[in-house]
Amino acid sequence: MLYNRIAVLRSERSLSRQALAQAVSVNTQTIGFLERGDYTPSLELAFKISRFFKLPVEAIFSPDPFRPLSEQVYMLEKREA
Repeated sequence: MLYNRIAVLRSERSLSRQALAQAVSVNTQTIGFLERGDYTPSLELAFKISRFFKLPVEAIFSPDPFRPLSEQVYMLEKREA
């Protein structure tokens, strides 16, 4: 299983599945399958999505579950205090 942050990234940018699909030249359903973890992207598609969001691949995809962003922010604030 490959975990991803595609839905979060789309939401942050008010981007529809259709718009992302068109930008990376895939079917809209493919974006839904990716977001649900029903489909693992090819390396080429992972890089296209990475380029589109202007983020490193590892910021979007991971073999391990991502920690919730709120937990990451909280831990950062806790360390700075």
